Formats: sequence, structure tokens, C-alpha cells
Amino acid sequence: MRLLVSGGAGFIGAHVVFQALHAGHEVTVLDNLSSGCLNNLDKVKEDVRFIKADIRNVDVLHQAVSHIDIVYHLAASVGMQRSIDNPFLDSDINVMGTLNILEASRKHGVAKVVLASSAGILGESHQLPLSENHPKDPTSPYGVSKMAAEAMTLVYNRIYGLPTVALRYFNVYGPLQRFDAYGNVIPIFAQQILKQEPLNIYGDGGQTRDFVYVGDLARATVMAGTMDKALGVYNIGSGTSISINDLVHVMQDVFEGGVPVRYLPVKLGDVRHSLASIDRAITDLNYHVTTSLPDGLRHYRDWLLPQWEKGGTECVS
Repeated sequence: MRLLVSGGAGFIGAHVVFQALHAGHEVTVLDNLSSGCLNNLDKVKEDVRFIKADIRNVDVLHQAVSHIDIVYHLAASVGMQRSIDNPFLDSDINVMGTLNILEASRKHGVAKVVLASSAGILGESHQLPLSENHPKDPTSPYGVSKMAAEAMTLVYNRIYGLPTVALRYFNVYGPLQRFDAYGNVIPIFAQQILKQEPLNIYGDGGQTRDFVYVGDLARATVMAGTMDKALGVYNIGSGTSISINDLVHVMQDVFEGGVPVRYLPVKLGDVRHSLASIDRAITDLNYHVTTSLPDGLRHYRDWLLPQWEKGGTECVS
């Protein structure tokens, strides 16, 4: 099949590209490289068609989507703090950009659109594990914009008959995940350990997260597009959770670091607990978690250390 992956040069998007190519599909990547890295695709650059463009460029988007069978929409403004700093940009990309993807897909007869949604739309947990039917109560502009994008994606199925899937990603980690000021806790902790700096924990460290290895998540993402019965919303997590305090111990062991911990005030918008129910994904997507957190962290370490020894994880755009 002919696939388009928006945001395909990003951390998660590149892994979706790898999985799609491995499955024998023809892949086009559309990415404006504002946060994606062209060197993420180095090992497959001869096998993909690359279009440098923004999902808000409607003309280019329509050209890119024509003659495509399945669209995987991963391009987004990502991060709770980034959305708090710039809510207008966050919604412009996540809401209007998604609408552009959906409309282009509808007009060009795309067979299915798969949206990368987020567990961030759920907010504080009322009951664990979090099912797909859990109430949505986002605690940041990012969560609100992803909730709107997800709702619009499902409406396009209901109103226009465009088959759509929304995958609620939980805390994704793994190779190609670079540190930035808005990054997830694992790359932040990894950098702090390598720099021999204190690990910053916001709150008491008792908050829990569901960390899912990017390779497992990418396989589920590709399957969501290619399996006919896959429609609607699916949680994509590991089905397990760990406290941030315990994550510190695991990472100190994997990275062989012994840096101290520094406790700071809770971040605005942080939820206390997160744990995915993945039963629906197991049933409909044949989803299997194959990588434990320690093993996944070792894979991440083995990618990160050579980059670090060369002077950091430079992103080529």
C-alpha cells in the first residue's frame, strides 16, 4: 500500500516509517522539520519519498495526499509546557492542521486516516487502568487541542464515512528521542545522568506513568491503518506503570549513574497517575508489548551513548 506519514521525520514518526517499510509498504514522509530530524531517516532515505512541508500548507498537502491509500497523521505541536507557553500555535497546528489532513484525505479518497492522539486528553484519572471510555478532562492547552483533533477525526468517519482511527499514545520512549526543553522525562533524566547533574523530580516522585517502547507502539500504529476492523479509539501504552521515584532507580542502574535527586514544586498541569487499559488494542490490532522498561531503556542507552560521545544528539534539518 501507499502510505503517507505526516511528521515522519520525528522520533515516533520515523519508527512508524521503519515499521511500514519493513511490512513492504511504499512510504511518503511529509515533515516541515520544525522538530523532526532528517537524520532520523538516514538508514531508509533511499526508500522513502520526502516532502518538506507544513500540514498548514493546504495546496502542498493536497498534492501529497493524492494517490495515497492510508494517511498516518503524527505531525503535531507536542508538549504540555510548550502549549502553555504558546496556546495559539498549539491549536493552529494540532486542530487546524488535523482538519487539513482530514479534508485532503476525504477529497482524494484515502482509505483510512490514523491520528496520533494522546493520553493527555484524559486528565486526572478517575479509575485505573484508563479505558477508552474514561472521561476526558485535559489539564493543558495541548490536551485540549489533541482532544479536538481526536473528536474531529472521529466525526469525519461518522459524517463523511472516512474510516478513521485515533491512537491515544501514553508515555513513549526509545531510540531517536532527543532531549529538548519540552521533552519527556526519560531523555531529560538520561541527559542529567550523563552530565552528572541532579535529577529533577517535580513533586514527591510518587506520581506514576505508563511508559511504552516506541518499537511496540510503531507496530501498533501501522496495524491500525492496515487492519480493516480497526476503527475508533485505542489506547497504546504498556499496560503497566511505574512511579517516577522507581524510574530513577531503573535509569541509574541502566546508565550506571549515581547522581543525586532534587525535588521541585509540582508542574502546572501534571496528573498524578496514568495507566493504560490496552485490551481493545490487543483484540483489534493484535497488539503485543514485547519490550520491558529495563530492556527498552537499554536500547535507548545503546543509541544515545554513541551520539553523546560524538558531542550530543544533533538534529539535522
